[in-house]
Amino acid sequence: MSARILIVDDEEIVIRSCLRILSDSSYVVDSVQDGSEALRKVDETDYDIMILDIMMPGIDGLEVLQQVKERHPDVDVIMVTGLSQIQTAVKAMKLGAFDYLSKPFDPDELKHVVDRALERRRLLQENRNLKSEVNSKYSFENIIGSSPPMQSVYRLIAKCAPTNSTVLITGESGTGKEMIARAIHYNSLRKDQPFVTVDCNTLSEHLLESELFGHVKGSFTGAVANKRGMFEIANNGTLFLDEFGNVPLSTQAKLLRVIQEREFRAVGSTSTQKTNVRLVTASNKDLKALVAQGAFREDLYYRINVFPIHSPALRERRDDIPALAFHFLKIFCNELEKPLSGISAGAMSLLMHHDWPGNVRELENTMHRAAILSSDNIIRQAHLASIINISPRMDLEVPRTGEDLKRIKKIAREKSVEEVEKLFIQETLKRNDSNVTRSAEETGMQRSNFQALMKKYNIRVRDTEYDSDESEST
Repeated sequence: MSARILIVDDEEIVIRSCLRILSDSSYVVDSVQDGSEALRKVDETDYDIMILDIMMPGIDGLEVLQQVKERHPDVDVIMVTGLSQIQTAVKAMKLGAFDYLSKPFDPDELKHVVDRALERRRLLQENRNLKSEVNSKYSFENIIGSSPPMQSVYRLIAKCAPTNSTVLITGESGTGKEMIARAIHYNSLRKDQPFVTVDCNTLSEHLLESELFGHVKGSFTGAVANKRGMFEIANNGTLFLDEFGNVPLSTQAKLLRVIQEREFRAVGSTSTQKTNVRLVTASNKDLKALVAQGAFREDLYYRINVFPIHSPALRERRDDIPALAFHFLKIFCNELEKPLSGISAGAMSLLMHHDWPGNVRELENTMHRAAILSSDNIIRQAHLASIINISPRMDLEVPRTGEDLKRIKKIAREKSVEEVEKLFIQETLKRNDSNVTRSAEETGMQRSNFQALMKKYNIRVRDTEYDSDESEST
């Protein structure tokens, strides 16, 4: 079914231009010239996208945006702004707008942002369909991401969760392997039984065996009472063994017996106990390579690698970075009792370009510290550059896929526009001896709009009238 798009602008020339640009695509496009009519149309018709001008007589674009997101939150709204309305556009993003275009925009810009919105809608719908396959409120509760690599993870979770198969989750540290394990458990028939986690990296060989199998009183120094092991505690539920590549070879032999025979023996005991656990393991190491090195049992590797799931690194799913960043920002703003902050375009560019060796965990910590550093409720380049050790100005990466190319072209356009705007202001002021009024008159801009661009790029001059205005506004 073709996507339905509504264009809302009080200027007939803008509507005609949008219709012409979108006419060669398989879209159903309608148009109206005021906010009231737009709201009526949205109530009557299922639109996918609205292209909405901010400045309109009667009900302005922001009011229309608010009402649309309240009544029809699934409609993606693309705001159209003038040069002087950038701050208003940022406000629109906080209210739920998908993106914004600055006038004048070229046909490729409009097509690109529309295509991006439709692709996002497709991924979100696929995500919803996948999640509905596993009928549990815990299904993917804390897993954020609609990128293709995460869609693959969701499919695998949905496939294996209803079974009792042993699962091996691989991936770098900080990619969310435990969240995948939890999603598997809470979508399984064992969801009402215990989910027990053991970090195999934090315990010595002796303590790990005691943790897993339990021990009897007097079995070693300090064993002053019987202790139940995790295989007993997790009976009929799921036992998640994290950092499994660090399990000593002697303990691996005992784990192999548990998996094969479904029974174990507590440390110091002569009797065996039956266990019925579903085993989910995770490792940030290449277990196959460890097998080749003789550091991991081959027979155990094949026992746990029944159903493998790879948790992708954050650099492999960069399209999920904005959603993750805003998710963490909302959490930490609530914790810090700060108003919900925004993220500047420059700051988001830094987030998108960083390789994130610590993955989602590193991004989470970065947003926490940035929220603390922010003094004006906006996360800016300077906050992030000091945290992740990146210069605010950086070269663009070389795209590897078509999606990378689209994303990087958008970033390049934004950076080019910023550079042109900044140079435009600097050169105009230079020609007019730093006189703001004369500079604005020369360019044909309103003085307030010219000043807005100066503030955007932190350009200050020794201009009496300008300084006076600054003083009154602070």
